[in-house]
Amino acid sequence: MKSFATRTMIAATPAVIWDILTDAPHYPDWNTTVSGIDGAIAPGQTITVHATISPGRAFPLRIVAFDAPVRMLWSSGMPLGLFRGERSFELRPTDGGRVEFAMREDYSGVMAPLITKSIPDLQPAFDEFAACLKARAERNA
Repeated sequence: MKSFATRTMIAATPAVIWDILTDAPHYPDWNTTVSGIDGAIAPGQTITVHATISPGRAFPLRIVAFDAPVRMLWSSGMPLGLFRGERSFELRPTDGGRVEFAMREDYSGVMAPLITKSIPDLQPAFDEFAACLKARAERNA
């Protein structure tokens, strides 16, 4: 199946990073890959992400896991499991006082081979997301 992933080390606490990741109205202030998020990033909530890579398109996602300040999972898809996309965010403190941030998106379901053909290469946007988060968190730390 198709997937994208990125990771980076951030010199900030998990709490600082988590606050940035869950502050939906301010994503465009720090994240060049997102032009806006409608809704609240909170357990069980539905948000709509407006990505700069797909102007004019909106992506509705449900927050299906929210273990602050460690892990979060956003999910979207088609009924009956025909297609599912899941984006995970993980924060892992290290012995050096930094935090490893990891973000991954996986696609699954019987329709995934067909649908993922139309999904562009998101790897540059994933790496850019991580770099933007690192810059904002280290500035806020």
